[in-house]
Amino acid sequence: MREHASPSRTPSRTPSRRPSARRHLTAVVTTLAAAGLAAGVIAPSTAFAAPRPDRVQSSLDALVAKDGVPAALATVTTRDGRTRTYTAGVGDLATGTRVPKDGQIRAGSNTKPFTAVVVLQLVAEGKVGLDSPVETYLPGLVRGDGIDGRTITVRQLLQHTSGLPDYVDQAAYLSDPKRYYEPRELLDGALAKKALFAPGTSWTYSNTNYLLAGLIVQKVTGRPLAEETTRRVIDRVGLRHTYFPAPGDTTIHEAHPHGYAPDAGGTVREYTELDPSWGWAAGAIVSTNTDLNTFFTALLDGRLLPAAQLAQMRTTVPVDALGPGVGYGLGLFKTPLSCGGVAWGHGGTIPGYATLGGVTEDGRAVNIAVTTIPGDQARQHQEAAVDAALCS
Repeated sequence: MREHASPSRTPSRTPSRRPSARRHLTAVVTTLAAAGLAAGVIAPSTAFAAPRPDRVQSSLDALVAKDGVPAALATVTTRDGRTRTYTAGVGDLATGTRVPKDGQIRAGSNTKPFTAVVVLQLVAEGKVGLDSPVETYLPGLVRGDGIDGRTITVRQLLQHTSGLPDYVDQAAYLSDPKRYYEPRELLDGALAKKALFAPGTSWTYSNTNYLLAGLIVQKVTGRPLAEETTRRVIDRVGLRHTYFPAPGDTTIHEAHPHGYAPDAGGTVREYTELDPSWGWAAGAIVSTNTDLNTFFTALLDGRLLPAAQLAQMRTTVPVDALGPGVGYGLGLFKTPLSCGGVAWGHGGTIPGYATLGGVTEDGRAVNIAVTTIPGDQARQHQEAAVDAALCS
């Protein structure tokens, strides 16, 4: 779910950037393994010209021809709001059908910034304290070996500095991809493990943090997380092709490329239809490249959070293991660009799909999706394509 990110990993998470920063974008699924890129606080010093269609297209073509991804899709948005979409490969390996233009994809750990926005809106409303212990909202729930909800704050959940171990068991999920999981069942899996470190002393991407953030939203609002995310984020900025799947919903509702991933034995299988409940607050959302650009742009423009909460979201801790200058805020990765400045965003991986993108302070945005979980080389090429689009 994570996209180590970038990453969010997600959530997560650029050849022109340092190799270690690229690896960070790969991650967690949640799986999201989370990873990602995203939008920047410091605008690049060079003037921006819209990426040439042939340059973006050639990047996607190479992902298909050289890296073997079944399909690649991209949306690039310029500073003046113009949008271009691209596709390469085939949408269905069995039939060879075309890739639907701006088709829906499982967004994986890009879900994390959505969840973080809802929590921060509740902070702005005085219903949640960013530095209050998790125990305040989920009394007695978070206990384990070195784990205590009385010593972990809401900020540390959103920032991945809680020390909580990850609950994700991707092999188990792939063995029965349409099984539904309750959030509490997933949490029990994490609490059966030992804490990774004392809260606030280090950084490690863990989907468990966002599982708890989602539970806090439900406890405070008395409403399902999906409802709150839809009302407070998706509908608010007009994401017409984005939704939080309902319990038991294993389909992708609109035109979409099929997704593929290797199973436990290494055989490539289709995972287009699956129950994303095991991703939930950390990785369940379905979206499009264009909608993800719109979301991150609206977020950085201040259309989803008051200035104080947006500033908190963009206050990062260093993630040195992922590369010089890489940082993680509250549901956002900050990644240096080869042309100067940074990109903000997340990224996400989930069986069948991997997304990576970024938004800059001056309004440039790109998101690229591939229809498999890419290997290291393909991930680096995906990062390179994102960096090139933002720096052209």
